[in-house]
Amino acid sequence: MKILLLYPEFPTTFWSFKYALKFISKKSSHPPLGLITVAAMLPEHWEKRVVDLNVNRLSEKDIVWADMIFISAMSIQRNSVNDIIDRCHSLGKIIVAGGPLFTEDPDSFERIDHLVLNEAEVTLPRFLNDFNEGAPQKLYATSEFPDISKSVIPDYGLLDFKKYATMSLQLSRGCPFNCDFCEITGLFGKKVRLKSSDQIISELDQIYENNWKGEVFFVDDNFIGNRRFLKLDLLPKLIVWMQDNNYPFRFITEASINLADDDALMSLMVSAGFMTVFIGIETPDEDSLIECSKFQNNNRDLLDSIHKIQDRGMVVMGGFIVGFDNDTSSIFKRQIDFIQKSGIISAMVGLLNAPPKTKLYSRLLKENRIIDAFTGNNTDLSINFIPKMDLEELKNGYLYLLRNIYSCKPYYSRVREFLKRYQKNALIPKRYTLNDIKALIRSIFVLGIFRKGRRHFWGLFFWTLFKRPEVFSMAVTYSIYGYHFRRVFNIK
Repeated sequence: MKILLLYPEFPTTFWSFKYALKFISKKSSHPPLGLITVAAMLPEHWEKRVVDLNVNRLSEKDIVWADMIFISAMSIQRNSVNDIIDRCHSLGKIIVAGGPLFTEDPDSFERIDHLVLNEAEVTLPRFLNDFNEGAPQKLYATSEFPDISKSVIPDYGLLDFKKYATMSLQLSRGCPFNCDFCEITGLFGKKVRLKSSDQIISELDQIYENNWKGEVFFVDDNFIGNRRFLKLDLLPKLIVWMQDNNYPFRFITEASINLADDDALMSLMVSAGFMTVFIGIETPDEDSLIECSKFQNNNRDLLDSIHKIQDRGMVVMGGFIVGFDNDTSSIFKRQIDFIQKSGIISAMVGLLNAPPKTKLYSRLLKENRIIDAFTGNNTDLSINFIPKMDLEELKNGYLYLLRNIYSCKPYYSRVREFLKRYQKNALIPKRYTLNDIKALIRSIFVLGIFRKGRRHFWGLFFWTLFKRPEVFSMAVTYSIYGYHFRRVFNIK
């Protein structure tokens, strides 16, 4: 069998970093980890190719070559998925699909030949068995959550590493919390299931043997879901591996705010090379946190928690939401003030939406407030339910918020205040590459000469060069990020 594994295109959004990636000559932020994991689960004697439409064009020759097409996708990739289906069907190809988009909305994809839903460790072997016996079914679904300590190592050899800014791997699935707008517990459950430390080391070996040096993203939805395992098992082994290999990676992950409560865990993470952590802050409003069951964020000084993590040497990226039922018109200014004080440079602010398989969706459905499909896009002003706040007031307030955190003056001010207090991890050597030099030169031309706001760019440029030279490369990186954010949100 010849298997073509297709990863649909992402639209330009906050997290696409489309405009920033051009500075470093990369095509996409992250590789399709799910697809290369599925590829490793297919029979070894089958021939496999991956085409990621975010880094390559899909040619007719690719489709004609294949006996069967595999697609994995998230909600935000729906438009690209439909284009792929059209092209593959016109050439008479069998299509097999899985991933969050199809698991959440299988009824919308009648033209898919075989839907292999939920977690592939359970459903894919059933499909393959039926396929080998000549009687594959239309739908494979399960409520079972597999033991991922038996999962395969993704087939990293199918990737063109040069086209990505970051590599990815996964330690765990599931989250112990149950925020009502989040689909993770619906997809993966509340019990945190873990790979073994040996599995993670083997995956790191695979990435390292492909000559990768740079950022590696642990894509867990909550990396610290089992803190005991991290402190007693994985992180000590990861520290040794990083030392033995001269710290080739800089790790990124996602975690809950209670990371700030565990000094020992933070210390181990920094020693292991964790440089950046994304945290769902959502809102400074206590009533809205209660409304959405974000209890881990309640009854704490959120700013103090963020600063504790930053002071340990980790950059905090943050998720924020407006549009809760408890939100009033004052929330926009409160969010602006909070973000500016927090020093969170990459602050992803989105309008509240209700994905299928969430408690929020179920509640709003009962209240007859669901009005549209969930797009998964955090930048297109879409909202799939009737909010309590007037819709125009909500959208206008949201745009006001974005302008006041990503316009040049407040953005560069936030970057500088963060870099004043940030203590860089001395364990991780900074390896400058040709792409880094290109990014510096391009930033000077694009941001320092041809763009509005260049005086803010030069102010940060020279301040870090002379006052904090150890974070100069970060200042350039964040200047480029700001350019991307302004382009995405059309902020002058």
